[in-house]
Amino acid sequence: MDQATLIDILHHRFTEHPDRHPDVNWDDVVSRLSLEMLRSLEWMEQTGGEPDIVTMPHGQWFFVDCAAESPSGRRSLCYDDVALEKRKKNKPAGSAVAEAVAHGVSLLTEDLYRHLQTIQPFDVKTSSWIETPEAIRAQGGALFCDRRYDHVFVYHNGADSYYANRGFRTYFMLGTI
Repeated sequence: MDQATLIDILHHRFTEHPDRHPDVNWDDVVSRLSLEMLRSLEWMEQTGGEPDIVTMPHGQWFFVDCAAESPSGRRSLCYDDVALEKRKKNKPAGSAVAEAVAHGVSLLTEDLYRHLQTIQPFDVKTSSWIETPEAIRAQGGALFCDRRYDHVFVYHNGADSYYANRGFRTYFMLGTI
């Protein structure tokens, strides 16, 4: 996808969802985009993430995956490469953490995931891996979230698990107001 097409897609989404970024000017967003950020955004878009600007409570601007469900092109992956290597049978194609790192983005933290859910409901049919604290990861676990019964849940699973309806959401910081 060429840059002009990507920017048009992002601008349309930005215009359609002003509640995600009150008081943010599109020209300010575009002026902060680097070539590396555009590459990350292209990957986010191509894998079904529908990235958009989300304003955080302290004024930071993040590009975040805003697809209603966990991005379709990022599902059926275990949590990280350590889990992938430990899995002996039926290995998935890869890991969420490695994919994110390879594309210059990060998995959502629990705080970011919860904030995103205050804007609109996400993951009502799917779930998304989130950044996992090292103390949990060291014991073989990983965290994921979803929204059910109009409530956001944080769960744990073995980091080597993977499911067709579990993917991962990503973000990167664009700047601060």
